[in-house]
Parts: sequence; C-alpha cells; structure tokens
Amino acid sequence: MSFHDAVVPAFLQILGSLSGLLTKAEAHCKAKNIQPEVLLGARLYPDMLPLTKQIQIASDFAAKTCARLTGSEVPSTPDTEKTFDELKQRLTRTADYVRAFKPAQFDGADSRDVTFPAGPTSMTLKGQQFLNAFAFPNFYFHAATAHGILRHNGVEIGKRDFLGVK
Repeated sequence: MSFHDAVVPAFLQILGSLSGLLTKAEAHCKAKNIQPEVLLGARLYPDMLPLTKQIQIASDFAAKTCARLTGSEVPSTPDTEKTFDELKQRLTRTADYVRAFKPAQFDGADSRDVTFPAGPTSMTLKGQQFLNAFAFPNFYFHAATAHGILRHNGVEIGKRDFLGVK
C-alpha cells in the first residue's frame, strides 16, 4: 500500500461523515425547533471547544497534514464559518483539496522530516511518526468530539454515522 493510499482515503472518509453528521444535526434543529447557533456552539465540557471549532480543526488537520507530508505549501483557512451550510462547504473544499493530491506527491513522505507547530513551539518528526503519533490522533480526536457533542445533544447518530457507512 502506498503512503498516499494510507492517508488520503482515511481523511476523505471522515470528512464525508462529518458532513453527514452536520446534515443530521441541522435536521435535528429543525425538527426540535432548536436554534442552530445553540448546537453549533455546544461543548462537551465548558473548557472544551465548541462543535464549530471541532469541525474546523478536523478540516485543518486533513488539509495541513497532506500539505506537510508532500512538502506542499500549508494552506491557511480562516475560521469564519457560522452555519451548518458554511461548515459543510468547508468540509467539501477540504475534501477536494485532499483528493487533488497525487500518489507520487507522497513518495518518500514516510521518511521526510515534517516540521509543524506544537503549542508555542514547533516539532520535527519523520513523516510516518508525524502521521501516526500526531496528525491522525488529532484529526480523529476532533472528529470524534464533534460526533460526541451532537450525540450528547440528542442528535440521533451512532457509530455507523461516524464511520460514514450506510
């Protein structure tokens, strides 16, 4: 299996499932007469980030990880989304960006030095370690937290929705 095949499909699967979760969350708001801002601002705990930010961060991890692994320019995406539709558009743009990477761009990515911000400093890891120990765990953490926020707030979703399978 190529490094591309280990990275791109994993990101695309969950980016798609997040879009599906947002569609169900929006329908839940309409059915229960809940203002969308309430759910978009929901958190699992007061010191955790809200749903909107969880989606934005997951999106950033997908795009920026692919850029860093391929030695491409790291995209900067302002966090301006305030609606379900805007968040779904961001996920679509991110999926399109990730999908555009060609397998050859990932050649040597597993052993390439990847430097990335880690809090107030930066770290450098080999590509394989960056992906397995930092990028994937953070991506899945924020995606799973978004799912948890929605489930906690009564949106009827389960593991199959998180996995994006019918």
